[in-house]
Amino acid sequence: ILHYDGSSWSAMSSGTTKHIDGVWGSSGSNVFAVGEDGTILHYNGSSWSAMSSGTTNYLSGVWGSSGSDVFAVGDWGTILHYDGSSWSVMNSGTIFNKVWGSSGSDVFAVGGRETILHYDGSSWSVMTSGTTGYLYGVWGSSGSDVFAVGYSGRILHYDGSSWSAMSSGTTSSLWGVWGSSGSNFFAVGHSGTILTRAAQAPSITISAGPNSGQTGQQLTFGASATNCTLRASGWTWGTSVGTFSGTAN
Repeated sequence: ILHYDGSSWSAMSSGTTKHIDGVWGSSGSNVFAVGEDGTILHYNGSSWSAMSSGTTNYLSGVWGSSGSDVFAVGDWGTILHYDGSSWSVMNSGTIFNKVWGSSGSDVFAVGGRETILHYDGSSWSVMTSGTTGYLYGVWGSSGSDVFAVGYSGRILHYDGSSWSAMSSGTTSSLWGVWGSSGSNFFAVGHSGTILTRAAQAPSITISAGPNSGQTGQQLTFGASATNCTLRASGWTWGTSVGTFSGTAN
């Protein structure tokens, strides 16, 4: 287990030699890590300690809506829930790799055989994914803007009603996904693959006005948006910060 303090990474004593595959925390002093043989570790801000999981199945993902509402998923359909005092088993019958939710009553788990399950606060139900490959990671900016990644470059998007495939531009398997918003996120995977979906700058269409059709005419105007791409029919523009100058074609 490594820890980053804002400037550098340092090793921490975990108290175990088991493989650790997933980590999540509600704060810097309330962190959960899961892994091999049902291992669950908890960090209280000063040290890691083992928790009783009630399973020996491999756990590969963990997420919570709070420190007292945490889900862990893994092999053989294992889904565990932590209520702030103990872990309980919620089995489903398939392999799961990762879990994420927008709240404790809106949770998504992804895994083998194109499986996506949704938890509504009382029960898990199967969702139609539209893919035939394994899914290894899931994250969303909200319950209606969720991304799942997996085998051979698969990226799926959920809009609140259905899942649809997105073009990733790679055939490398993707293991994880995270973002700061639905328009700015990262997917990582096999052989050093890192994909990003950066926020697109606004596009502004303007009219040349009385100078339309002239050549060599210099225009200067203020743009209300920064880093915007400006386009007009018959004109060629670049990228601007604040004020942009362009020359008619």
